[in-house]
Amino acid sequence: MQEAIKQKQRRLLRLVKSSGATKIDQKSVIDSDDYYQQVERYAEQIRKTSSADEIISILDIVLSETRGLRFSNEVFSAQEQVKLAEQKIESLKSELEQLRGLVQIDQMTGALNRRGLDECFKREAARADRNAQSLGVILIDLDNFKQINDNLGHQYGDSVLINLVTLAKETLRPTDSIARFGGEEFVILLPDVEMEEALTIVHRLQNNLARNSLLQLNDQETPITFSAGVALRTFGEYQYSVISRADKALYQAKRTGKNRAIPALT
Repeated sequence: MQEAIKQKQRRLLRLVKSSGATKIDQKSVIDSDDYYQQVERYAEQIRKTSSADEIISILDIVLSETRGLRFSNEVFSAQEQVKLAEQKIESLKSELEQLRGLVQIDQMTGALNRRGLDECFKREAARADRNAQSLGVILIDLDNFKQINDNLGHQYGDSVLINLVTLAKETLRPTDSIARFGGEEFVILLPDVEMEEALTIVHRLQNNLARNSLLQLNDQETPITFSAGVALRTFGEYQYSVISRADKALYQAKRTGKNRAIPALT
């Protein structure tokens, strides 16, 4: 995926360079040199970054200035070339945005991946601190998942993970997020909740999963369940800290019988 982004960056550099090299009648265009010098400065900024977000931001500026040129009488003779450059930049920007989304998504389940979780947590934590709100962080782990894989195969185990994420997206609020933390572990972020509401949301997901997921083990149908540790982030608390507290509560849930959610200690 990183290689794909680098390829897009190289294409962009070629595009910006070629746009900057377009020859326009110096007598009929007054500010073309200034424009091309500015484009070269943007190209230099792009060479120095590997962030898709920064590249997209620079592209937005280039597009804004390019559109300004397209509607200027001073460059009427070059409108077709400028229009073509604008279309290419728009297309490249769209491709970069799609790649950025893929980099943050777990391709199998459709949940956020670890990178996506980091970005989401950073955004939600900043909002929580700014508005003096809480942020619920739930660490969940599917119960007996090794047994599912061993008895029914990894392909079936993958379908269980996919089904969990699908049900979570249907059950959670529009403002909530789910990320695959690793293996059969997931993190759910619940903005602006108190502990009682967070536990209610987790129990609702547990019930929906049990009703919609049955597996055949030991000649009987058994519901698929998960255990959860539920923590409320404190003001300024780092991601590793709040997840660590949720992990300890998850351990207690596993140790005391599974298929339950336990609040974390503050």
